[in-house]
Amino acid sequence: MLDKQLLDILVCPSCRAKVELKERAEGDGEGIDGWLACTGCDLIYPIRNGIPVMLIDEAKKKTAEAAQ
Repeated sequence: MLDKQLLDILVCPSCRAKVELKERAEGDGEGIDGWLACTGCDLIYPIRNGIPVMLIDEAKKKTAEAAQ
């Protein structure tokens, strides 16, 4: 999925807090590999085809379902 070194330097573009990797099981049909969840403002950023989409316009508020 994502390289550990890349994950260590990524921050939320909204609040600059660290992000945590949340992987999704394969075969969900949505084309999303997982999320990067902000530890500060609770936004989640999708990872599509192994590429994090770190755009505020693409982010969603963390929900209980996405946090799992």
